[in-house]
Amino acid sequence: MNVDDLVADLSRDRQRLGRSSMAEGVADILRDRITAGFFRPGQRLSEESISEGLGVSRNTLREAFRLLGHERLLDHKLNRGVFVRLPSVEDVLDLYRVRRVLEGSAVRRPPSPQALAVIKEAMRDAERAAAEDDWQAVGTANIRFHQALASLNDSPRIDELMRQLLAEMRLVFHVMENPRAFHEPFVHRNRTLLELIEAGKTEQAAAYLDDYLDHAEKLLVHAYEPNR
Repeated sequence: MNVDDLVADLSRDRQRLGRSSMAEGVADILRDRITAGFFRPGQRLSEESISEGLGVSRNTLREAFRLLGHERLLDHKLNRGVFVRLPSVEDVLDLYRVRRVLEGSAVRRPPSPQALAVIKEAMRDAERAAAEDDWQAVGTANIRFHQALASLNDSPRIDELMRQLLAEMRLVFHVMENPRAFHEPFVHRNRTLLELIEAGKTEQAAAYLDDYLDHAEKLLVHAYEPNR
């Protein structure tokens, strides 16, 4: 995407900036763009184009960059600028440790109809994207599926932690040379997991989720191996 397109695209997000402090609002927008695969690991972020697109000052943008740096999403390189971070294999292992705790707790709780509806919508979006061979969209829908799963904990703090964690997971996805080979099995596994949750089989759902996360972790760690 060229600079003019980036400015025009980000300008559509300006109305979101009234919700919280300006820097936090900018960080929310950029985090969402990372989660959607809009920015890729190693990409340099242009202060000029982003500040123009969002209509914010450079100082506000730098504060947002600082917040996202604390979330391990961006790297500040002296005299070079700000870059989207590529998590390490050690990060991958730790991300899955946290996911097992948060999501494992979530699937043991009885879901509300509203929560189930959000989970089902994300699952169906992934299935539609897979049918259209759009594997980036599958990855985005899968992230929404797991965000919705974690929301079963009924904790705003966990929801916020999962948003940060899943944005970092999206950066990990970029190590996969064949996105379809990675995402396709989990399109089907999401439906099986949801069926167990709907049936009230909480311990089976938790065991299935644990195996699911083991499977994904092994695939991702293997993708890092040639570069370790």
